[in-house]
Amino acid sequence: MKLEDIKPPVSTIAGVGPAASKLFAKLNVFTAADLLSLYPKTYDDRRKRVPLAHFQNGKVNTAALVTGHEWFGYGEMRTLKIIITDGETNAALIAFNRAFLEKSLPVGAAVAVNGIFAVKYGQLQSSAFEAVKLADSATLDDLHSLILPDAKILSVYPLTEGLNQRNVRKAVAAALRQYAKGIEDELPEEIIAARKLLHKKDAITLIHMPQTLEEAEAARKTLIYEELFHFQTIMARRAWKHKGALPALYAAPAADKSDTDSEEEKRKINEDFEKNLSPLQKQLCARLPFELTPGQKKVITEMNADIDRGYKERCALLNGEAESAKLHPFTMARLLQGDVGSGKTLVAFFACLRVINWKGQCAFMAPTEILARQHAESAASLLEPLGITTAFLTGNVKAAGRTALLKQLKNGSVHILIGTHALFSQGVVYDDLQLAIIDEQHRFGVVQRQAIIDKGRKSEAGGLTFEPHLLMMSATPIPQTLALTAFGDLDVSVIKTMPTGRKPVQTYLVREGNERNAYEAVRKQLAAGMQAYFVYPAIEGDTAAGVKSAEEAFTRLSKKVFPEYKCALLHSKIDDEAQIEILRDFRAGKINVIAATTVIEVGVDVPNANCIVIEEADRFGLAQLHQLRGRVGRGSGQSYCFLIYGKNLSASGIERMKVLRQNTDGFIIAEEDLKLRGPGEIAGTAQSGNLTLGIADIVRDRELLFEAREDAFKAFLPDQIVPYR
Repeated sequence: MKLEDIKPPVSTIAGVGPAASKLFAKLNVFTAADLLSLYPKTYDDRRKRVPLAHFQNGKVNTAALVTGHEWFGYGEMRTLKIIITDGETNAALIAFNRAFLEKSLPVGAAVAVNGIFAVKYGQLQSSAFEAVKLADSATLDDLHSLILPDAKILSVYPLTEGLNQRNVRKAVAAALRQYAKGIEDELPEEIIAARKLLHKKDAITLIHMPQTLEEAEAARKTLIYEELFHFQTIMARRAWKHKGALPALYAAPAADKSDTDSEEEKRKINEDFEKNLSPLQKQLCARLPFELTPGQKKVITEMNADIDRGYKERCALLNGEAESAKLHPFTMARLLQGDVGSGKTLVAFFACLRVINWKGQCAFMAPTEILARQHAESAASLLEPLGITTAFLTGNVKAAGRTALLKQLKNGSVHILIGTHALFSQGVVYDDLQLAIIDEQHRFGVVQRQAIIDKGRKSEAGGLTFEPHLLMMSATPIPQTLALTAFGDLDVSVIKTMPTGRKPVQTYLVREGNERNAYEAVRKQLAAGMQAYFVYPAIEGDTAAGVKSAEEAFTRLSKKVFPEYKCALLHSKIDDEAQIEILRDFRAGKINVIAATTVIEVGVDVPNANCIVIEEADRFGLAQLHQLRGRVGRGSGQSYCFLIYGKNLSASGIERMKVLRQNTDGFIIAEEDLKLRGPGEIAGTAQSGNLTLGIADIVRDRELLFEAREDAFKAFLPDQIVPYR
């Protein structure tokens, strides 16, 4: 049977009673399969003796004599100290909450000691130790002949209070004895052979009970590969279901080389772009007061090809000209990545115009009302002069206006509906939704994403189904590896080139206590007629944690630091209408300084704001800091970012800050952030709705990810994927 099919409760495992079952439940272990899938986080190699004198390596594994007991502290804090020696070195075992060891490890006894030791208060000691009595009495000469228990490689598992390693090891060993031999392979035999993997039953056994570290590594490689293979198989199925095609085998977000392309390459990009424009797209180009970047043109050309293909296949199906087996046309499923300020929204409007030229409707969904309203205002300004009807819908739209809007939407009078999740709420009916755009896609879960696709699904006679094209946009650059894992069912387009005239933001690191320098720099810019943001990690202060707050900062900035300028406070607890009014006044120049939380991270575009000060910057991720920095640098003048970091920030923390100071490319920053912080939960990071990886790590296991992707795609469509390399 497959591992996942071993369903008996963990309580049926020998030695696991009701109390232990409750403790295992805290580790999400409910069945025998869950227990066998509780993989070790590391290993404790006890095959060699490590005497006390070698404590510099951290690890000690030796036999010693108990020479004394001492107590320190008072009341509930009274703690036992066990003095030991191995004949060469003396040490102390600090037995917090283990007073019973005074009797079980008496003076004169020989004990096996294993743990991590260090010199503290002038004494070699350990509080993280295991000690087992070997003899009631012994001499120093006897120690060398005593056999240490568990002289092998032991698995080290994640724990919860009440469970110890010995408990978990016994339970896992019992489960292996009962079930391991019957576990079937889940990978094809040819892949196991080609990739030199273990059979599943052997991998499960050796991941828990290896005889050598090489065996443990082979087991881990097999299980990681299997997890990634299953994951990429899901990606293949989703892509095939959505658009009838697999994404590129090595679908790394292709670098937008447009800023370094040759003149010939740029000429080709321009030629392809101009040749493939629709009538409405040509009109918009003529109205723009600037030229699109090569990167924007390239992406528009890619999307035009997808939309045209979908329309042609749709017509063929309706006219009975397509293959009889084909029941739905190709639909675009594309992730558009662009660094902050790269012009993704404008590119999305071009996609809308293409669809409208094919007589379809578009839905443009944003995560916040502020961002949705900004998109609606931009769309009205750019597109309504072309005869395009746009509408705005959120949960705050009044009933009377909502009724009229929905009527127009249903009869096809509205071309583009822009709003929040209200776009797919009950009662919203489209005439012919052909394109769904989701901005800041990482803010939406797969359920919301699917809901808007369902709004556009249409069924025709003969089982034909039509779904809207899907364009997801992200201003949070996603590293290559993460994009492959979390968005493996999507094609990826990247815009890296910035609009002409933009200057890179100058970034400065400022140690806490030296803020005055940053404030004076901001004051000079305010005096020159510019505006500034001050960003804080919390709305309200947390004195115990020492976290600075926007509310406290607003009072200080408005009354002490910049009393001569108009300051405003902005955070998520302020209602949406008030937030919109504050930003409108800021955009109009009526407000000079905004003290805010990360609520300004997306959707705030004020070209005159050229300074941002981020307090306690070390509390933010690099990608988020890059997003925040992107609130400035929107105009043609020079902009500045000041990162205030804590006095006690470690050297590695400062190096992390330097990554941001030294780089303006969001994709480089995202790669560094992934390396430094790890991927976390894929589903949580990307809100993709995909599986959360368990044993696999997309940074560490990058090469295995590519191999598993190749094999999964080959197994899904064996005639279309290259043979094993």
